[in-house]
Amino acid sequence: MTRKVWFQVGVGILLTLLVIKYFIEIHWIFSPLVIILKAIFVPLLLGGVLYYVTEPIQRFLEKRKWPRWASILTIVVGLIALVGSFGWIVGNPIAVQVNNLVKNVPQISASIQDAADYVLRNRDNFPPQLKDLIDNMADYVQDIAFAASKGLVSLLQSVVSVSLLAILIPFFFIFMLKDHEKFAPSIYKYFSGERREWVKKTLIEIDSVLRSYIQGQLQISFLLALIMYVGYLIIGLEYSLLLVIFAFFMNMIPFIGPWIAFTPALIVAVVQDPVLVIWVSVVTLVAQQIDSNFITPNVMGKTLDIHPLTVITVILAAGNIAGFIGIIIAVPFYAVLKVIASNIYDERNVIKKKATKSV
Repeated sequence: MTRKVWFQVGVGILLTLLVIKYFIEIHWIFSPLVIILKAIFVPLLLGGVLYYVTEPIQRFLEKRKWPRWASILTIVVGLIALVGSFGWIVGNPIAVQVNNLVKNVPQISASIQDAADYVLRNRDNFPPQLKDLIDNMADYVQDIAFAASKGLVSLLQSVVSVSLLAILIPFFFIFMLKDHEKFAPSIYKYFSGERREWVKKTLIEIDSVLRSYIQGQLQISFLLALIMYVGYLIIGLEYSLLLVIFAFFMNMIPFIGPWIAFTPALIVAVVQDPVLVIWVSVVTLVAQQIDSNFITPNVMGKTLDIHPLTVITVILAAGNIAGFIGIIIAVPFYAVLKVIASNIYDERNVIKKKATKSV
């Protein structure tokens, strides 16, 4: 019975639950480790994103006999120049829009408050389902307000965190560019024979999945943001550049991200001109259709081979477990687990076939 798959899977699940249980109960032992992991996780994540974006450039340069130090220096200087050029081109328009937004915050807040008061005064005239939705939205707005006030109190802490990120991100990024070939060998060197080849193959596939996802998702986010920016300019939506920059980062979250980006654009449209709500909805819908029918199939293809329903489920579950960071890493994390599980399954089939032939 111990050789049955269902028995081994059950034992694995029970052991995992026991580990989680005892980890929670004696968390004080691991709290220093958790603090350290929290401190380095975000810069390691962002450094990894930068690595996967620039690694093709490094490969291109080194194929042409560039030394490693020269390729790294070229990439770093190129990134600094790119960020500087972007700041020089869009810095002034962004500053103008930020200043206008700050000046109009009281007006926007008053308009939102008037609309909320009107809805609350007349909610008894609405259907029961709509009344429940209004109550839930009111609680949601209160939660956002509380989070915003809490964020203002911890402004100094945020400044320190940003400064730490500014130091650690380049450190991890340059380290990855310098020694990325050593990572996989440092893991599979502890194995031998067929197990070594299996670990090596799995690590190569994980690297390929992460590279394809990060590079593809960045391309999709950029193209979607560009489409939305053109649409916002056509309909004359205010703060379009700020909204599109926000949308660029949100679009990195599959399926749900564009709708998160839609929320601030909808608020601006309501305050500027209620008729614009229709046009903002049209722009978002058109961008989504172009993405789902043309951009994503051509950029991502069948790389991850994950059903959209699975993606949405994974994102929602990760958001409840780990918040916004969980939403961001949910899909690539699931893709990595899927690669590992698939390779384990294939290896078991190979072992069974060999056992059958030997008999």
